[in-house]
Amino acid sequence: MEIDKKKLSFLTPKLLEKIIEKSSVQEFPKGTEILREEQYVKVLPIVINGLVKVYSKFDEKELLLYYIEPDQSCVMTFYAALKNTPSKVYAITEEDSKILLIPVKHLPNWLKEFPDFNILFYNQFNLRYLELLDTIRHLLLDKMDKRLYDHLKKKSLLINNNSIKMSHKQIAKELGTAREVITRVLKKLETDGKLEQNDDGIKIIGKW
Repeated sequence: MEIDKKKLSFLTPKLLEKIIEKSSVQEFPKGTEILREEQYVKVLPIVINGLVKVYSKFDEKELLLYYIEPDQSCVMTFYAALKNTPSKVYAITEEDSKILLIPVKHLPNWLKEFPDFNILFYNQFNLRYLELLDTIRHLLLDKMDKRLYDHLKKKSLLINNNSIKMSHKQIAKELGTAREVITRVLKKLETDGKLEQNDDGIKIIGKW
């Protein structure tokens, strides 16, 4: 599959030519696991179109770490690739996604040859650090109704759809709580006029 250079215009022309020569682009349907825990990383992803969820598992619970949006990559994958260590995270496509796959064997040389490649990942580290601080703030300061509302609002913006098709169980996994808690809080938010639930999914209708 050919690479659309316009989608990767944030890379310098020389680096882009190297990437096009050595890399590939693949399309993954929604719900495809593209990385699992303890897997050695062979390719570094850069999302061109779509959305990828990165998370960890603790027993039966998931902890959502971040989303990879278009023009972004995965810093956890980047670190594991450079250190040749097994992945500590899972990654699954939240939407049908087109992803650039860069063979990690080229990374050491390219990082030395193209300083802008380093900047791309420094920016990704900074972005994820800020997201982590925001997550900690939510955990420390916000009640579950605010956390749940903000979580659904963010997801609706990421997928560009006001109706979110997710089970109560899946939402509970992403927020690290019980399904019964999510069901109860969703009902409260619905009563408060913040959202509505129907066959099309969960729809944000009010502001916080």
